[in-house]
Amino acid sequence: MPDHTRVRAKVNPQIDDIAVTRDTITGRGGLALFVRYLRGIKIEPHLERLFGSLRKSRKGPPVGEIFKQLICFFVDGTSRHVVHFDRIAQDGGYAAAIETAPESMISSHALKRFLRSLWWPRIFLFRRLLQKLFLWRLQLARPSLIILGLDMMILDNDEAPGRHGVEPTYKKVKGFGALQLSWGRFIVDSVFRGGSKHSNHEETAAQMIRHVVRQIRKHYRADVPIVLRFDSGFFDQDLFGLFEDLGIGYIGAGKLYDDVKHFVSASDTPAWGSYQNGRQIWDFVEFGDRRGSWDRFRRALYLRPRYEERQQLLDFARPETLIYTNLGMGEAIDSLVENAGRKDLLEPAGIIETYHDRGADELVFRALKDFASETLPFKRFNQNAAWYYTLLLSFFLFESFKEDVGRPVVALTAYPTTVRRVLIDFAAKIVSHAGKIVLKVTRACWEALRFRDLWMRSGEPPVFVWL
Repeated sequence: MPDHTRVRAKVNPQIDDIAVTRDTITGRGGLALFVRYLRGIKIEPHLERLFGSLRKSRKGPPVGEIFKQLICFFVDGTSRHVVHFDRIAQDGGYAAAIETAPESMISSHALKRFLRSLWWPRIFLFRRLLQKLFLWRLQLARPSLIILGLDMMILDNDEAPGRHGVEPTYKKVKGFGALQLSWGRFIVDSVFRGGSKHSNHEETAAQMIRHVVRQIRKHYRADVPIVLRFDSGFFDQDLFGLFEDLGIGYIGAGKLYDDVKHFVSASDTPAWGSYQNGRQIWDFVEFGDRRGSWDRFRRALYLRPRYEERQQLLDFARPETLIYTNLGMGEAIDSLVENAGRKDLLEPAGIIETYHDRGADELVFRALKDFASETLPFKRFNQNAAWYYTLLLSFFLFESFKEDVGRPVVALTAYPTTVRRVLIDFAAKIVSHAGKIVLKVTRACWEALRFRDLWMRSGEPPVFVWL
């Protein structure tokens, strides 16, 4: 046996000094997956076709490249300030992660000039692109029933009242108002407006619904049942008549006028029914209502909850809700809903449940505000509109990326902050070796994210087809 024992010297983990590395390293390694996904769905040619003529000189980067950097800016979410483009333009690791040559990175001034060149005929093309992306997701999901949510979203810009379009809103803050049409986690159409415009301002909502319904029936299925749900801001006979003429279903909140309250209070006890969802129970009564200027009766359901959390409410303290719908009235939409296997939507319980699911439509707005700041950076209205529509485009692509690529790792219901922490914000090293550019991650990241699977999924996504 040896007469001595070897003792390994202890390694001191304390950092003693700092230095600069020449390695190409990024803290946003997941952007490489996202850019690979954008290339895979082939969206850049469509951006070039719609907006390519905005490029006035060959000296600058192509329009598709500008949009890619702006979309990555929103997906990254590190900053909400335009000057952040000046900082990342000097970051070689960031440029390598988004597959852009360092000299092609745009500055904040270049971005301002680009957005200034977008005027309303061009800005409206964003709405067309969002609708086409919606049809693309419909073709992938193949739903038998389409439920759309119509609502108004306020963008709080109270600290910047001098900006064009920042006006007092119904939420008692100054800001912008956007009329949004949503489908599940996706915002499929939007009208960006000043904050003082109410929900059903002029013909905006009617034109939006008319156009989207036409697109669905032309490019998806002519016989698919479409159900629209909304709050009392869209309580209008003309809108109801339009929905009925279009052959779509609607479930919307009404206004509690005194005659309605008097009729309900005089209703016999046997006329009341109850609906239970979990621990909550609602009492409801169903009747036909015709307002003074209406040309027909419409189905109405008055309901009120029995409990607030676990405490039973007294009659005078029970919040009241009035719902109007054309479902179950013998119209053509009823047979379409039955053929889709959703006969429950024609019954009071199904109508009440679907109306209460409007909360899911609010969640997409919460996710959008988590994705990017409500505060818009410019003074001019058209620049803020272009910024906002690019934000909506980025959010749509982000949600598609989460579903097509990130589903094995993150839940579809995860908010953008959670998705960023998991799928975007990890360290990576980009090296050139044997004529190839290689993205390297740590072993822990490779195993925790199933990185090989993510890489394959991001490279073979469903291609975006313009319908």
